[in-house]
Amino acid sequence: MNAVRCLTLFVTVTALVGPAWAEKPSGKTGGPFTAADWPAWRGPTGNGVANADQSPPLAWSDTENVLWKTPVPGRGHGSPTVVGDHVYLAAAEPDIEVQSVLCFDRRTGKPLWKREIHRGHFDKKGNAKSSHASSSVACDGERLFISFLNHDAIWTTALTRGGEILWQTRIADFVNHQGFGSSPIIYGPLVLVSADSKGGAGRVAGLNRETGDTVWSIERPKLPNYASPIVVHAAGRDQVVMIGCDLVQGLDPLTGKTLWQTAGSTEECVTSTVTDGKLIYTSGGYPRNHVSAIAADGTGRVAWENGTRVYVPSMVIKDGYLYAVLDAGVAICWKADTGEEQWKERLGGTFSASLVLVGDKIFGTDESGRTCIWKAYPNQFELIAENRLGSEAFATPAICGGRLYLRHAEQLDGQRQEFLYCVGERR
Repeated sequence: MNAVRCLTLFVTVTALVGPAWAEKPSGKTGGPFTAADWPAWRGPTGNGVANADQSPPLAWSDTENVLWKTPVPGRGHGSPTVVGDHVYLAAAEPDIEVQSVLCFDRRTGKPLWKREIHRGHFDKKGNAKSSHASSSVACDGERLFISFLNHDAIWTTALTRGGEILWQTRIADFVNHQGFGSSPIIYGPLVLVSADSKGGAGRVAGLNRETGDTVWSIERPKLPNYASPIVVHAAGRDQVVMIGCDLVQGLDPLTGKTLWQTAGSTEECVTSTVTDGKLIYTSGGYPRNHVSAIAADGTGRVAWENGTRVYVPSMVIKDGYLYAVLDAGVAICWKADTGEEQWKERLGGTFSASLVLVGDKIFGTDESGRTCIWKAYPNQFELIAENRLGSEAFATPAICGGRLYLRHAEQLDGQRQEFLYCVGERR
């Protein structure tokens, strides 16, 4: 898409969208998180559970409950990060080989700044569904963190809330198999990152949030894998859980010390694990499909396992029941401690985005841009709404402050164009 058409889109698609990107960032910085924020991948608690004290719309369309709609350059599958007055998004423009972090005004969708992180050195390999910006931005209240694959390595970059680069750390060499999508996670004074790779020196590392210095780092098996490091509180302690590479590992978040590990996962995983405090739930899709429940107390005990293909969309857990959507468009509920299937229902479509739980409602978005909403009830499946925006979606929505922030794409004059949508009820 040429520059003239891009500029035209920015000023005509919606009256609320302001001027094109300003290369000199500006804007409010700092500030504590509130219940209306979505500061990192999978939300404020890292498990896809949104603040229950909100009532996001259950119905929307191109003409209903879209408060603003802003074009996004290039292609990316990272989810929106929402903190304070701003929405942050990772973006990649393959035609000019630029990877960036973008900032939008939360109230209007106006683009505030664009900070280029990498130029050139794009890896042309990867799955057709992958992108060069599949990670989500993490925010600690003062700084932003993003990881990209560039120049045959994984790099984590820190920025101010105004978009100035503070530091950049090379995590590990990376041999691309099907792309890179691991997101940074904040824990205490550290930002936790991973870079599993089939031929390079794969690593999980804890970086000092202020300086980017490596506080701890552990090597991983030389296998392809796509999971993010997830911090859970299980078996009475905080643990970083890594799945994939034929392992499930529990690590001390501050030191990287291996607390336990077991052969309980498959080689390639994408999902982010969840826990009920006793068991952790993993899933993978190559070379075998599986969902499993593994004790987090170091015994390595596998409580249950089945051969369901929940490869890409992460699951949610509520009141002792585990809810998932299969990549092939089937919603399912299991009893979390035993794995007993409660119900299974075909939704249709193909799912890559992860589930989000709001109170007793589950939001699941498929690759066609359709979002299904069903009740988190163990006794029966109850679909309460279906809504569509655009014609393509891979990013998981952020749901906070009573609004949904959706990254979808549509075809305009035969060309793909991404948009960031804000869905909410007008007041």
